[in-house]
Amino acid sequence: MAIPTPTPGPGPEQPVRLVPPVAEPAAAAPAPSMVGFPSFLVGAVTIAMVLIGVVPATAVGASMPIVLAAAAGMFLATIWSARIGDNASAGISCIVGSFYLSYALLVLGLVHNWFGIAPTAVEDTQKVFTIAWITILTVLVLAALRLPSIFLLMFTLVDVSLVFNLLGIIQTSANLTKASGWALMAVGAIVVYLFLGTVSHITGGREFPLGRPVLHA
Repeated sequence: MAIPTPTPGPGPEQPVRLVPPVAEPAAAAPAPSMVGFPSFLVGAVTIAMVLIGVVPATAVGASMPIVLAAAAGMFLATIWSARIGDNASAGISCIVGSFYLSYALLVLGLVHNWFGIAPTAVEDTQKVFTIAWITILTVLVLAALRLPSIFLLMFTLVDVSLVFNLLGIIQTSANLTKASGWALMAVGAIVVYLFLGTVSHITGGREFPLGRPVLHA
C-alpha cells in the first residue's frame, strides 16, 4: 500500500502568507423605488408638459393613459413597500398614486363630460381639486421635515406647483400655469437623481447623498 508523502511546509526562509478569502459583495435587496421613482417621473413630466402647453388643449385627454399607468406603478410600489414594512415609502407612494389617478380621472371626466359638470362650474371644480391636494401636500411637506432634505425640497416644489396652478385658474393666467409646469419639471429632475442613486446602490455602488433632515430625532 502506498503511503502518501506529506506536503512539505514552508521553511524558515519562506514566511507563511495568510491571504484572507475574498468576500463576494452581498446582493442588495430589491427596492420598491425601482418601480416608484420611474412611475413618479413619467407622471410628473407628463402633467408638466400639459401645464406648460407642450400638449395641445385638444389632445390633453390622450396624455392621461400615461398618468394612469404612472398611478398603477405608484400603487404597485405602495404594496411592495408595505409588504417589506417600509411604511413611510408606502404612504408617500400611495399619496402620489392617488393624485395621479384623481388627476387623470378629472381631466378625462371633464373632456368627455362623464360627471355632468356644467361649463360654468368647470373652473370651480378645478379649484376644489387643486385646493384639496394643496392641503394634502402641505401636510406631506411638514412630515418631510424628518426625512432627508432632498425629499423636503421635492414635496415643497410639488406644493408650489399646485399653488401656481391654483393662482393660474383664479387669475386665468397662462404664465402662472406654465410656472406650475416648470416647477413639476424641477421635481422630475430630483426624481431622476433619486432613481440614479437607487440604481447605484442596488448594483453595488455608493448611495447618492440625500441631505440631512431638518428635524432630527
